[in-house]
Amino acid sequence: MADLQTAAAIRKFCWLIALCLFSAMLTGCGSPDTSRFPLVVIGEPDDPFESGVRLPLAAQLTRASTTGGLVSFDEQGRVVPALADRWIVTDDGRSYIFRLRDGEWLDGEPLTAKSAKKGLDAAIRAVRNTPLGLDLAGVDEIRVMAGRVIEVRLLRPMPYFLQLLAQPELGLLHEKRGDGPMVLEREGDTALFTPIEPGRLGLPEIPEWEERVRQVAMMALPAEQAVQRFNEGQADLVLGGRIQDFPLTNSVGILRGTIQLDPVMGLFGLQIANDEGFLADPQNREALAMAIDRPSLIEPFGVNGWTPSTRLLPTDLDGELENDPERWADLSLAERRAAAAQRVRNWANADLDPDADDEGKARSSRDGSSVNGGATPQQSKAPELSIWLPSGPGSDILFNRLSGDFRTIGVASQRVEDPKDADLRLVDEVARYPRAHWFLNRLSCVARQGLCEPEVDALVAEAIKLEDSAERTLRLNEAEARLTQANVFIPLGSPIRWSLVRGSVQGFSPNPWAWHPLMPLAWLHR
Repeated sequence: MADLQTAAAIRKFCWLIALCLFSAMLTGCGSPDTSRFPLVVIGEPDDPFESGVRLPLAAQLTRASTTGGLVSFDEQGRVVPALADRWIVTDDGRSYIFRLRDGEWLDGEPLTAKSAKKGLDAAIRAVRNTPLGLDLAGVDEIRVMAGRVIEVRLLRPMPYFLQLLAQPELGLLHEKRGDGPMVLEREGDTALFTPIEPGRLGLPEIPEWEERVRQVAMMALPAEQAVQRFNEGQADLVLGGRIQDFPLTNSVGILRGTIQLDPVMGLFGLQIANDEGFLADPQNREALAMAIDRPSLIEPFGVNGWTPSTRLLPTDLDGELENDPERWADLSLAERRAAAAQRVRNWANADLDPDADDEGKARSSRDGSSVNGGATPQQSKAPELSIWLPSGPGSDILFNRLSGDFRTIGVASQRVEDPKDADLRLVDEVARYPRAHWFLNRLSCVARQGLCEPEVDALVAEAIKLEDSAERTLRLNEAEARLTQANVFIPLGSPIRWSLVRGSVQGFSPNPWAWHPLMPLAWLHR
């Protein structure tokens, strides 16, 4: 009898061990460590600690966590209060009035409208001559209305203005220091974020604060290392995944977590980097765009719901533009490639004077150098182009597909490691708001990504100042049409953004901006 009881006890013990091991694979066995939330962002180890204007993702998360703006984002991508606890928008949409919370800056100085205006003015100045600066060109004036009331006046209504104010670059500094919901400490390559007690921020006290929150420990690592840490249980969340690293997710088993895709829009395509040789003619640049089999590009990745496109701007933008059809909609892929191949043959067989002027070239700005070095047809009978893609197994797949598509029309291609050496460069950016201005500003000369059209930039700048919405739409439609005809950018479709998420994680949600703030991850949900 004793032996039977002993055997039963052993079986029960083994069952409990097996159950614990299974639970550990899902959420961790025993009492979880609630003192820190382990997070990895794909990038380089120093990314969380960088400063400046053009920041990598980890640095943007740091800035948003430690330097609050008037408003910010929650985990679902919604605009929520930050330094301003409430606001109103006038009926004409041209004035935003913010009431600041009753709090202090980190140095103990009171948070006032005057100090907030100074911080916002400085933040806007810092992003001048960037695409975000162009987004903010509609700001007319920032005024102090009362001790803790600030007004932002606009040249025209900007429906997504709050979305812009929530960007991490528009966090407000006071005496060169920010005042966000968290404070930062550095432990080697780990950025350790500690939530600030609400009373210190001028917010209502939360009982048992220390038991309600935890620190967030963020590291930035190359994609392969980031996925490995997730698979080994050393990270509960991996952020910043892009197409070049997507094949690495094949190693993530169902028991370790899930792959979450953000439903984003933006720019994903090839920027023409120079106007030399074959690329001098917009019609030749269009030939490259016509040759690409877009639906087949992403097939090897197995990404459901990816939307290919031949248009510079998506068809589902919020207002402003006409929903034009996809380019070459009346042609099959074979017909497009046949027409494109004929243009390549015409260029290769042309008997042109090497000293001919550039009258037939597109009036575009020049940025970069060509593999052909501006060679004439007599020197190179078949065009050969260089392509830059970020390193990673996904880029290897993408290059093989693109180079195969270009071969079908007689264009050879090679891959280069330095974007400065490329004829074509991959652009992969998520839209910060769903309006035409974002896309046109990212393809402007200010963006310095490659060829651009100054005349298009002038049309967009003119549209910003127009009060009449119909006139503004006409200008933006003309700008899109001219940029499309210039063929300085080859659209492929929507960007891809993915995260690895442990099943127990709360405070994370896929959203249209692929923005996942740290503070929601610090909450311990009861």
